Amino acid sequence: MPQSYIKRILDARVYDVAIETPIDHAPLLSARLGNSILLKREDLQPVFSFKLRGAYNRMCRLSDAEKAKGVVTASAGNHAQGVALSAARMNIKATIVMPRTSPQIKIDAVKARGGREVKIVLHGDTYDEASKYAQQLVKELKLTYVHPYDDPDVIAGQGTIGMEILRQHPGPLHAVFVPVGGGGLCAGVAAYIKYVRPEIKIIAVEPEDAACLAAAMEKNRRVILPHVGIFADGVAVAQIGEETFRVLKKTIDGVVTVSTDEICAAIKDIFEDTRSIAEPAGALALAGLKKYAEENKLRGETLLAIDSGANTNFDRLRYISERTETGEKREAVLAVTIPEKPGSFKTFCKAIGKRNVTEFNYRFADNTSAHIFVGMQTSPEGEDLADLLAQLKAKGYPVVDMTDNEMAKLHVRHMVGGHAPKAVDNEIIFRFEFPERPGALMQFLNVLGDRWNISMFHYRNHGAAFGRVLVGMQVPTRERKELESYLKELNYEYKEETSNEAYQLFLA
Repeated sequence: MPQSYIKRILDARVYDVAIETPIDHAPLLSARLGNSILLKREDLQPVFSFKLRGAYNRMCRLSDAEKAKGVVTASAGNHAQGVALSAARMNIKATIVMPRTSPQIKIDAVKARGGREVKIVLHGDTYDEASKYAQQLVKELKLTYVHPYDDPDVIAGQGTIGMEILRQHPGPLHAVFVPVGGGGLCAGVAAYIKYVRPEIKIIAVEPEDAACLAAAMEKNRRVILPHVGIFADGVAVAQIGEETFRVLKKTIDGVVTVSTDEICAAIKDIFEDTRSIAEPAGALALAGLKKYAEENKLRGETLLAIDSGANTNFDRLRYISERTETGEKREAVLAVTIPEKPGSFKTFCKAIGKRNVTEFNYRFADNTSAHIFVGMQTSPEGEDLADLLAQLKAKGYPVVDMTDNEMAKLHVRHMVGGHAPKAVDNEIIFRFEFPERPGALMQFLNVLGDRWNISMFHYRNHGAAFGRVLVGMQVPTRERKELESYLKELNYEYKEETSNEAYQLFLA
């Protein structure tokens, strides 16, 4: 029974290497959601993840014979760092099998923390493939396996987080949101909190593309997912643990699944309130909190999410940033057909009113119509997007909502255009910078007026002080002096790029 974990958690040895992390109030998010939002900051651990707790507690309980032979584990990175640091502290040899898809920051961290005690083996593309190979090494080399989640001592180590939450926040607490991969963290936290304060809800949170607990709860048995998404690599597990499922099915109050966009939005929320950058799995619980609060129309409650880790590659931030606004329902991505004639883009911008255009991708196709890929600012209320679509259709614009179209957001937005199907007469190319403020894009179009046809346009709002636009215009040679006077009036920084090799090779 789950209560059997209470003594294990109270006796867990974690503070030799781990710290008691703070609970931070998130004022900006609290104001927006109308609830008091708290973050348990496990990203502040020495290995930037909670995994150190369970790994060290398990390794403290090895026999002398087991310590002498050494240990092996499989991990996408965070548990690996916990085992590596524990091995170095206890002078135990450790072999760590990591998927080849593990972020480089995690691989480098394991090497740095383990030193000479640790050997890293990269095998397979998923945690489950790495785990199978690690089990093979257990048999071949007679090593002790330190499971990332499905072990009572690991679960008890992670359960110390639940103990800290109740000690640090003795007041009202409506629900605690816990990320789930294999389930070790959630099982430990749920076992402790439900025993001490059963009125507090425990909500497990999973990515939609790795929801092994939700699948198990639906079937009332463990199932193996046929495919696992790896965006949130720290929770990319195909099957919930056997021991963790035994505990979780008796202790949790529900499972929430969230999309990649919702995870990205939660990463931004954590950054705005703490100035720290969570990894996708680290922001998973907050994404679930936001979704749960919205669906259940919660107001005035105290809600806590475990920020479980901050080990993410820096180069992933560009992708995360791009997906954040759609995750917050603050941006709609649309395909709109407009007439191919001078002034049509300006007319379209008037049709959408005072909304900011966040992105615009277009390349000349023929002389009749233009298919544009456009991002537009919306409010989080779903009615706003519906109103926008109805408004455009009422004004005669064929429009397709691509806000939830994964292929469009991942690939097509970057591929719109290419070479025009035939030569575009008198085309010249300019690169502009203009102040990123409401109305700047409309001012740009107003100055150009309806004088020349825009044959290509690319713009994406990146939150910087200056917007960057690439524009193609059809301007006969005899009218280019006139164009120069228009551009001087505009008073935006610009450079002609007609001779640029990138344009000549891919767009001309």
